[in-house]
Amino acid sequence: MFERQYRRTLGCALAAFLVVTAAAGAQPGAASKLSGPLEARAAAGGPNFVDVIITYHDMPGIQEGRRLEALGDRAGREFRNFPMRFARLPEKALKGIAKNPNVRFISHDAPIESASVAARQTARLPNDQDIDLWYPGWGLGVAVIDSGVAPHIDLWPSPIQFNFVGGPVYPTSGLGDGLGHGTHVAGIIGGDGYYTRKLYRGVAPYVDIISLKVLDSSGKGVSSDLLAALDWLLDNHYSYNIRVANLSLGKGVEGPAALDPLVQAVDAVWDAGIVVVCSAGNYGRDGNFTVTSPGISPKVITVGSLTDSGTGTNFADDLVSSYSSRGPTAFDHFLKPDLIAPGNRWVAPIPWNSQLKAQLPERVVSSRYLELSGTSMAAPMVAGTAALMVHQEPALNPASVKARLMRSARKILGDPTATGAGVLDITAALAETGTVANAPSPRLERSGEANLIFIEDTAVLWGDAQWAAGFIWSDGNLWSDGYLWSDGYLWSDGFMWSDGYLWSDGYLWSDGFLWSDGYLWSDGFLWSDAIVDPVPLNAFDTGSLGDDVSLVGNVDAVETSSDR
Repeated sequence: MFERQYRRTLGCALAAFLVVTAAAGAQPGAASKLSGPLEARAAAGGPNFVDVIITYHDMPGIQEGRRLEALGDRAGREFRNFPMRFARLPEKALKGIAKNPNVRFISHDAPIESASVAARQTARLPNDQDIDLWYPGWGLGVAVIDSGVAPHIDLWPSPIQFNFVGGPVYPTSGLGDGLGHGTHVAGIIGGDGYYTRKLYRGVAPYVDIISLKVLDSSGKGVSSDLLAALDWLLDNHYSYNIRVANLSLGKGVEGPAALDPLVQAVDAVWDAGIVVVCSAGNYGRDGNFTVTSPGISPKVITVGSLTDSGTGTNFADDLVSSYSSRGPTAFDHFLKPDLIAPGNRWVAPIPWNSQLKAQLPERVVSSRYLELSGTSMAAPMVAGTAALMVHQEPALNPASVKARLMRSARKILGDPTATGAGVLDITAALAETGTVANAPSPRLERSGEANLIFIEDTAVLWGDAQWAAGFIWSDGNLWSDGYLWSDGYLWSDGFMWSDGYLWSDGYLWSDGFLWSDGYLWSDGFLWSDAIVDPVPLNAFDTGSLGDDVSLVGNVDAVETSSDR
């Protein structure tokens, strides 16, 4: 099916980048148990304290807690379901902790970020009479892991909220969302549009929204608080019948997915039978390899954004949003996002008093709604669709939900590392059939001759020929235009980011780094060396693009701006 090979110029920028990465050698933290930034701080060996997440091979016990206390731990935060601990330790203790044979990896407690009518038409949301959307009391729970949820007339039944910001205790906090981001996300998932007579209704009205608050009123949070929320979710999902979790947030990528604490946590939630939907991130203007964690997990559903141009069922002018993060993923090279959904200029509920409403008065609609753009808005469309699918077929497992969403997606032209398997089609997803035990996103690999790109055969990877790549990405042809990269080359320059700062879907974090260790590849090479039953995807001739390759500019505040 994939014997055709298409030649394109790769360009001097890629060749130069290969030289740079090869010269750089191995990832600083690859051979040790410390991530790049922590290895630098451990080498300094000073008395300053640093917040870390320690991942173990086996669940740590009481003795490990005592050992960390003896080394100066000032936090001592445990997780019931993850072999991890959060600790606040002096830099000089890091090397000693890494010597413990049960310690697998130590990473920084990195910052996390809060990543319309036409949109519903674009995603083909069924009319009320086409599906039983309006039956009160579904009893199906969707976890919104975000900045909280405030009371809103469109959210019924009233959401339940648990607060995880700043500590290991999980009190019910009452409803509240100082930022407004989480309420907007919840409205896209389950708002019934009551105030506007269904004009601004969400995808799956009347689901039970369980808000797990991990971001404060400025949109800031840390990985350990998110881990605590996911830990709680594993213990309590049966009590609240939580079948779907939405994470419209993310952090920078410090290493391979297998060593990322957030990836390990969302994978455990997935394995527990919960469909996990993550936003891809809003860094598409910086090019490829910009998908954020935990969306880099091959298991979960990672969603990019489509700009639908506001023309409803006229799809000819639709395009991938300029800010939507592109794959493949850094280090592992998984083909992400998995699909895209409308995320530009979404109108959804907003709290009466919130930071976003105050900051964006020109985006306020009818005093109770706000227009926002970002992959944070695209992800809850998919989460709401997953809730409809599980409501329709309760025995459906997360892998089958993902596989059906990808195969049923409307195929469009373009770079598959931007478009994924296509555009969310809710009607088609609900009509899709077939099940699969596992549906990991395939890995891309460059051949040893440096002139071929391979993709894992999803027919083998997912265990059935009906899920072959040709059916997932282009209705029997892998890409209808015959090209893997829409612009003819993968990298416009040798750098991922033009600065070192992390943008949180429109909010600048002065203390965060997107790629904290400063290296793009864990082994110093462009592609990994082992994928499942590779099939030839495309061929490239190395050559020169001339002098017209330009640097990628800074990312703008994408959740407060949009493609217009």
